Amino acid sequence: MGYLLLKYVHVLLAITAVGTNITYAAWNARSATAQEHLGFALRGIKFLDDNIANPCYGLLLVTGLALRFIGWSSFPRWMASAIVLYIVLVVIALAGYSPALRRQIAALEAEGPTSSSYAKWAGRARITGIATIPFVLAIVFLMVVKPSA
Repeated sequence: MGYLLLKYVHVLLAITAVGTNITYAAWNARSATAQEHLGFALRGIKFLDDNIANPCYGLLLVTGLALRFIGWSSFPRWMASAIVLYIVLVVIALAGYSPALRRQIAALEAEGPTSSSYAKWAGRARITGIATIPFVLAIVFLMVVKPSA
């Protein structure tokens, strides 16, 4: 029962983390049509990223490793692959997306939405955010399908 409960928590964390990330596109789309709400939307995304999505991704690693040690005697290739993809995802998010979002907000507040600095950081946040999608999808695929398990 402990394994199944932990697996349940693990799945809820994944739903919460990925679901939260998916909302960022909606926040950005809505603020693009109402520039007066751009700062609110970006700070909302940052709040969700810092306080919901990223902690859930951290707990996914903890619960995932716990599940491995509780329920698996080996380290299947799909699991090792998912961990490698997770590490790449974390590097992209922490070294690319999060700093770009922080600088995008700072540029908006200092220079406004038409500044070159804002455009630069908005573009970088968009590119790094999009770059995370294939990694997230691949990890979810590996966790659900468990190829050659």
